[in-house]
Amino acid sequence: MSGLGDGAAEDGADAAAGGTGHERLAALCHRLASSPGMPGLGAEGDRLVGDIVDRVRNGCPPGELEDAFDELEDRLLAAGHSAGLGSYRTDAPPAYRSYPGSGRPRLHVLACPRGHCARVEAPASEGGGPPVCRVFGGPLREVGLRP
Repeated sequence: MSGLGDGAAEDGADAAAGGTGHERLAALCHRLASSPGMPGLGAEGDRLVGDIVDRVRNGCPPGELEDAFDELEDRLLAAGHSAGLGSYRTDAPPAYRSYPGSGRPRLHVLACPRGHCARVEAPASEGGGPPVCRVFGGPLREVGLRP
């Protein structure tokens, strides 16, 4: 990978662990995972979301789409999505549990499958698979955290 924009590292694991991915792409990915159809955006807003997702999937660095992210931010705020594409979230991650029988839990997070954005989720505490990236259509990948 090269030139992912907005300071993203070449290695996706480094991008996720270091938080250097594109913040607004991460917020869009989280919104799409929470609610695939964003209410109140209308057909033009849905087209804009689809255009951003298609362009990123086809290799466009998210940093080159700042005008599109600005327009989407304006549409989200106008539609009553108070956080816009900000990183503020109201849903709390599940409580962390250590592995049975281990003295110290292995710390890890789930991150963008391609390392393009800064989305990071806490692993599910029980059952269920990892959250899905709605931009690239695959599960978030596990990234170990360094102590």
